[in-house]
Amino acid sequence: MFGSDLMWFIAGIPGILIAMVVHEYSHARVAVAMGDMTPRLMGRLTLNPKAHIDPIGLLTLFLVHFGWAKPVMINPRNFRDMRKGEVLVALAGPASNLVIAFLAMLFFAVYARLGLPVSQGFYTVMQLLALINVNFAVFNMIPLPPLDGSRVLMAFLPGRWAYELMRLERYTFIILILLIMVGPFARLLGAVSWALYSTLAAVVGLLI
Repeated sequence: MFGSDLMWFIAGIPGILIAMVVHEYSHARVAVAMGDMTPRLMGRLTLNPKAHIDPIGLLTLFLVHFGWAKPVMINPRNFRDMRKGEVLVALAGPASNLVIAFLAMLFFAVYARLGLPVSQGFYTVMQLLALINVNFAVFNMIPLPPLDGSRVLMAFLPGRWAYELMRLERYTFIILILLIMVGPFARLLGAVSWALYSTLAAVVGLLI
């Protein structure tokens, strides 16, 4: 996700923290809106990083370029519409990351258009803020439990198939490591991320 350059490593920290916190907060916010108070009761309806960051998941993100935050616990039985609630809660995280990426691009474009000074460090932080959030959205839509993509998929699968998919969760870490080591899969993720990044940049270009 970063280069070997130390500045890129440091500049990526704000993007990683914002991506994780906003992602999990969005899950919590939508769950509560759909009728489940579990996230509120567990203290997850906050933007305080302490409530969302998993130290091991954060460390793993730096070491192998993927990691995790503390999952937001929900009780789908409390949703007014269980299937709709599960899908919307799952999509809320990745969608929020794309919104953050778009806002980062828009802010930087307006900032630059106003002729304000742009340092290399500021440019790098804003670029990584957008790119990391796009990557986070794409990664979380991989249909492997407990990633959000699997939650969306399971909402539409027959019960038996959904159960079999859920059973893969114990192997997800190993599967992801193997997939990322496979060139075509890593290139596919990169291509999807770049396509989304370029699309958001094009929309910003049309607005500014």
